[in-house]
Amino acid sequence: MGVAVFFDLYETLITEWKNGRKKVKYSIEPLGLDKQIFKVEWDLRREQRMNGTFPDHQSVLRDILHSHGISPNLKAIEHVHQERLIAKNIPFQEIDSRVIELLQTIKSKGLKLGLISNAAPEEVDAWETCELSNYFNEVIFSYEARVAKPQKEIYQMACEKLGVTPEESIFIGDGGSDELRGATEAGMTALQATWFLPSVISEKATGYPKLKKPQDLLLHESMKFSKVY
Repeated sequence: MGVAVFFDLYETLITEWKNGRKKVKYSIEPLGLDKQIFKVEWDLRREQRMNGTFPDHQSVLRDILHSHGISPNLKAIEHVHQERLIAKNIPFQEIDSRVIELLQTIKSKGLKLGLISNAAPEEVDAWETCELSNYFNEVIFSYEARVAKPQKEIYQMACEKLGVTPEESIFIGDGGSDELRGATEAGMTALQATWFLPSVISEKATGYPKLKKPQDLLLHESMKFSKVY
C-alpha cells in the first residue's frame, strides 16, 4: 500500500496568466472566421477536444470551418496551430519555484505523485521536456485516457496506475471542469489550489479547503497520510 498526491496541471502547477492577462495570445484571424463565432464553436467542442474524439488541434479547426461552409486553408490552419503551440509552451518554461519545492518535499516523504489533467495534445506538447515531468510517477492526460474530469473513471484510472485507493489519495486542483466535485465523488480528499487564481475566481468553488500557497498543502490535515510505506 501507499499514499498518493494527485495534481491538476493548468492553474495549479503552471499558469497561463500574469498580472490578470494571458502571458501569450495568438490570433485565429488567418482562418477567415469571426473570432466571436469561433469562440462559440471552440467551446462547443470542448468535451470532444478533451476526451480525444478530435485527434489533434488541426482537426478541430477543420471541423469548425467545415461547419460554416468554409473550405479549410491548410496553410492557415498550420499557422494558427504553431501559434497555439508557442502560447501553450510558455507556461512550462516559467514554473513557480514554490511548486517545485512542494513536489520535492512530497517526493522526499516517500509519497507517490500523480497528474490528472484535462488536456488536448497541443496543450501538453512541452510536458516531457519540462522540469515538472521529473517528479511524477504517473501522468493521465484526458485525451489519451479518452475520458475527462469530472468523470469518475479518470480518477479511478489514476489511482489504479499508482496502486492506491481513492481513500488514500489527495487531489489538488484550481477547481476548473468541476474537478474537485469529481475527485470527491470518486472517494478522494479534494483541496483547492488558489495560488494562481484571483479571488473572484477562487471563491466560486465552495465546500473545499483552499490552499493559498503551495506549501499550505504540507500543513493540511490530509497530509497526516504522509509517511513512507
